[in-house]
Amino acid sequence: MRFLTMATLFVLSIFAAQLVRIQGFDAHAVAEEAQLKREAAQVIPAMRGTVLASDGTVLASSVVREVVVVDQQAVCTFGTGLHECDPTRSAEAVRQAATLLAPLLNTTAAELVPQLTGTSRYRILSRDVTPLTWNTIEKLDIPGIYRDRRETRSQRTYPQGTTTAALVGYVLANGEPGGGVELMMQEQLRGAPGRETFELGRDGTVIPVGESTVEPAVDGRDITLTVNSNLQWYAQNALAQRIKETKAASGTVVVMDAKTGDLLSVASYPTFDPNTDVGKKGAKLGNVAFTDVFEPGSTSKVMTIAAALEEGTVTPSTPVIIPNRLPRYDKSFKDSHEHPTLYRTVAGTLAESSNIGTVLVSETMPPKTLETYFRKFGLGSRSGTGYPGESRGLLARSEDWSGTTKATVAFGQGLSVTAIQAASVFQTIANNGVRVAPRLVDSVADADGTVTTMPESPSTRVVSQRTANDVSRMLEGVVSPEGTAEEAQISGYRVAGKTGTADYYDAEAGRYSGRTASFIGYAPADDPQIVVAVIVQKPTYPFFGGYVAGPVFKDVTTYALQELKIPPTGAKPPRVTLRVSPEKALADPTLLRDGRKRAGG
Repeated sequence: MRFLTMATLFVLSIFAAQLVRIQGFDAHAVAEEAQLKREAAQVIPAMRGTVLASDGTVLASSVVREVVVVDQQAVCTFGTGLHECDPTRSAEAVRQAATLLAPLLNTTAAELVPQLTGTSRYRILSRDVTPLTWNTIEKLDIPGIYRDRRETRSQRTYPQGTTTAALVGYVLANGEPGGGVELMMQEQLRGAPGRETFELGRDGTVIPVGESTVEPAVDGRDITLTVNSNLQWYAQNALAQRIKETKAASGTVVVMDAKTGDLLSVASYPTFDPNTDVGKKGAKLGNVAFTDVFEPGSTSKVMTIAAALEEGTVTPSTPVIIPNRLPRYDKSFKDSHEHPTLYRTVAGTLAESSNIGTVLVSETMPPKTLETYFRKFGLGSRSGTGYPGESRGLLARSEDWSGTTKATVAFGQGLSVTAIQAASVFQTIANNGVRVAPRLVDSVADADGTVTTMPESPSTRVVSQRTANDVSRMLEGVVSPEGTAEEAQISGYRVAGKTGTADYYDAEAGRYSGRTASFIGYAPADDPQIVVAVIVQKPTYPFFGGYVAGPVFKDVTTYALQELKIPPTGAKPPRVTLRVSPEKALADPTLLRDGRKRAGG
């Protein structure tokens, strides 16, 4: 008895000591531990900022999606007035609940009944329920139907679908941006998530009177682009139609404000639907206007002629004798077609897009001078938009040019550009010789409505206003009956532009395959407001720039002039001398011909 008494007292003393420790010394810690066991937390997702077009059209937005779940041991009491399932009434209770829920969950009662039947305390019915739909479901007051607040998420939607997909980009399933403006403006768009804590009962439901804290989420900022949504839609469809007609591989249309450098449209084909195609095998998710490089061909001749005019080595009326063949080093160069010896001016050389004539013009300058102007026009460097994946293009140092490369770069081969760079060259000429870096984002808006306008793009004078005006008059000759793109004329407007046809280098095949057809120009030519560049890769024959890209240029430019309410100036185009008689050419001391001493060797 004494032993049992002592043992009992010993055990009770231990209990007493433990009780004193728990309630006296460790009371706070124990309470916190118990609190943590009851406490649950939920991340409150930040709504990603909206991407808007310049006219307010929504290009990308976020919506909240709720996860609706069922406690199968509770839903079977619906309408019975009981707290537990009654086997004789459960089937009817579940059927009634399914009938009410089915239309709200975009399913049928027959498909929903098996999901509501059973003994599971937690089964997901839908992950894609809007807050408004959840409010309707909640009002049905069906036992066991609730939302899992821990799984509430934000979902990205793209109302314009394929029209702006390649430009705006997309968001992956994990919420991270995968490309385009979504990636470029990630810091502004993503926001900061919040956090909510609450207490749960043993059955997993929230204790209404339990402790809770809320740290609200900070939504992302809204981004407004310079893009005009109507013009983007029109350009995208005009491009897609022409690519299908010519059985081409890809293409792009870039529309720029000639004065500010703002990108009004960047259409790209093939495209994709960011709502459904992300993650699918073979989906083309890039934007070829920024990422793909190609040899520009004859559109590059604008820079060569402008450089020579600026350096004073030629004038628009300088005569040029253009033979059918021009031997240089180990190659013989020719134009796009066979012809007898031609007598043209420098203006005529550009209007008729003569490779040989352009080489002769380029040889009035050292190669280093030509390279310097090309770089001032923006070649060999990114445009400045900050667009992810943008290429610098390819422009080797003039010191590394081979003997034949010195000739080919003059007419747009042996170097590569992006569509954005190519359009920027013509923006420079259209803007009186001042290059303005392309601009894509117009403003950023905070949640409180504060709008911050993005700064104007930096500008650089490349050539003088006189040189730009001279080149512009020459480019009007391109769309004249004597030029290479008469089909680009627009009734009532003066148009300046240039065709381009070049061999296309297929990086995947590792060789040249097909052609690049292009037309780049601006209007009105006497007071330029918009620049439009059309690039089509690997069209079927005929593959010439005037035929393939010219009609798209005319179509898109005509629409843009109407959409932007740009009236014709009414001014008549100046007369530009394109041809010269042999006698007059031979008598002119400034005559350019094969055999004349070349600058820089």
